[in-house]
Amino acid sequence: MSMVRISQLASLEVINLEDGRILGMIDDLQIDLSEGRITAIIIPAPAGFWGFITGGKDCVIPWRNVTKIGEDVILVRYREGGRPAQGE
Repeated sequence: MSMVRISQLASLEVINLEDGRILGMIDDLQIDLSEGRITAIIIPAPAGFWGFITGGKDCVIPWRNVTKIGEDVILVRYREGGRPAQGE
């Protein structure tokens, strides 16, 4: 994929290469307007019992941690708690 629409990104599951977990789907992007580039992808905090919001924090993954955008999934390196992922 050399060109992709935001709607296409939002339809792909994000998989963490650090532990193999499915993190969820992209809900939002952080964009640096002065440079015209994506700086991070944002995955919403998981919903709790019956879909109620749990108050957890959204998962903000720096764009540099996006390893591969495939046709079915997005692969990232992410460690919770803000610690750098392997290879950073």
